Amino acid sequence: MARQFPQEPPEITLASEGPDSRVTLGGALTLAGVARLRAALDGLPADRPARLDLARTSRMDTAGAWAICALRARLEAAGQDLTLTGTTPEQDKLLATVRDAWPVPDAAPPPRHAIADRLETLGRAVTGGGRTMLELTGYLGIFLLRLFSSILRPRRFRLTALVHHCEDVGLRAVPIVALMAFLIGVVLAFQGAVQLRQFGAEVFVVDLIAISILRELGILLTAIIVAGRTASAFTAAIGSMKMREEVDAMRTLGIDPALALIVPRVLALLLMLPILGLIANAAGLLGGAIMSWLELGISPALFRTRLIANTDVSHVLVGMIKAPVFALIIGIIGCHAGMQVRGNAESLGMMTSRAVVAAIFAVIVADALFSIFFAEIGI
Repeated sequence: MARQFPQEPPEITLASEGPDSRVTLGGALTLAGVARLRAALDGLPADRPARLDLARTSRMDTAGAWAICALRARLEAAGQDLTLTGTTPEQDKLLATVRDAWPVPDAAPPPRHAIADRLETLGRAVTGGGRTMLELTGYLGIFLLRLFSSILRPRRFRLTALVHHCEDVGLRAVPIVALMAFLIGVVLAFQGAVQLRQFGAEVFVVDLIAISILRELGILLTAIIVAGRTASAFTAAIGSMKMREEVDAMRTLGIDPALALIVPRVLALLLMLPILGLIANAAGLLGGAIMSWLELGISPALFRTRLIANTDVSHVLVGMIKAPVFALIIGIIGCHAGMQVRGNAESLGMMTSRAVVAAIFAVIVADALFSIFFAEIGI
């Protein structure tokens, strides 16, 4: 038959007069009263030594010894001492055991600033970037493979999910994209008017607005807005499913996560980003036309005539060719980041932030490469 001890509360008497704090403990220093004991010992000031009298204690377990050792650690951290009196050999042994098992934090290694250390850091960053590029290439291959299999087996394709993501990615982004492009057109017209007026060439502001928006700014700024809006949404949605183990449940039920989660999202971007780019082009030209009319007196009819006469359709094609590439970049980066989320909210926030930064950076780099390529071939 197990022996049962009465759950008597600890008796605590505190006295802080004089150069040190005096504490008299009695009764049972056990787990049942450790909260009261710890609260009393935490109230002792750390700027003076303390003396604990344990002569009247009837029992002590590891919880009571832990409270006393915690007080000792707090005082020693402040440069003070703790003296124990009235302890039995068994209590001394228990306190020594708890003190020996007390966790000691590892000292932080000193920062290293040698050239070899910096080269190591750079090498690790380059290796990590290369590994990420390989993973993104793998996700692109997975998307193309699943898309091709969906074409061969139309019943596997999730049309409802595609329509939903088209609405979320495209329709709901129209107001912010149109407003942004309209304001960009206004700014280009105003700044161009200020500069070209010095040379009496105000009429060329139409060419400036048309080429800048149709060739570069319209689709680039649209892609940047979509990257910040959609890449984060893809990462958050897929990452939340990873945290709740829904992706593992889909695999258990025989559902392909790539076909259900990645293909509809990326395909929706491929369909909607060119449309958003065209809306941005129209809104930017409208804003430029209105500001040209107000600032330079260029009537809408003259603006349209010069736009049609001096703007080649190749500028529109150059901008629209970039749209599918930007869509693939944004979609693959967002879905890849979502699949890398671990089982905590901190990982979700970190991967969402990384996805937005990586998508915007990749879009700008791709646009620069396109500009160099079209310049080299003379388009």
